Amino acid sequence: MSDWEIRPLDPSTWEAFAALVVKHNGIFGGCWCTYFHQGMCEGLGESYEGNRAAKERLVRAGQTHAALVFDGDAAVGWAEFGSPDELPNIHHRKQYDAVGDPPPDYRITCIFVDRDYRRRGLVSVALQGALDLIATAGGGVVEGYPHDTAGQKRKSSSFLYNGTRAVYERAGFTFVRTKGKGNTVMRTVVG
Repeated sequence: MSDWEIRPLDPSTWEAFAALVVKHNGIFGGCWCTYFHQGMCEGLGESYEGNRAAKERLVRAGQTHAALVFDGDAAVGWAEFGSPDELPNIHHRKQYDAVGDPPPDYRITCIFVDRDYRRRGLVSVALQGALDLIATAGGGVVEGYPHDTAGQKRKSSSFLYNGTRAVYERAGFTFVRTKGKGNTVMRTVVG
């Protein structure tokens, strides 16, 4: 078992993050973990290279956050988090907004683990890393949107872009409601 280290995504960790994304074809064919940032800056959603350049600009400007999981010098996973202003684009947004809940201080929108490191508990490590970094930044209400897989056929891990309800429950989140088919809204408070 390796000793995982959590480091924030910032200019000093950009190259390790980029290497992991490149290894996985840009994540979902070129997303570069930008889907939830849509509308924030030029180039997002246009192409693989446009997403890469936009993500790097956001990182260098301190406008995107993630807890990177490291094995030695290699990034092997992450949990993306940020304020609703940083991550305005969420799945099932119309349904989410219709409820009218007060917005959280932070959202956790994407958790990714290198294919060579899956089934080792790194989703939980990345999630806890994000919660720890949020607490260090002052904490607050944290919302996540994991998949509820209970009673469903097994899904490929590549479709579980934000982990599962069970992982979030183990991390102290409480279920708020469903959102779309098989997705949930869960909350916790860190401080």
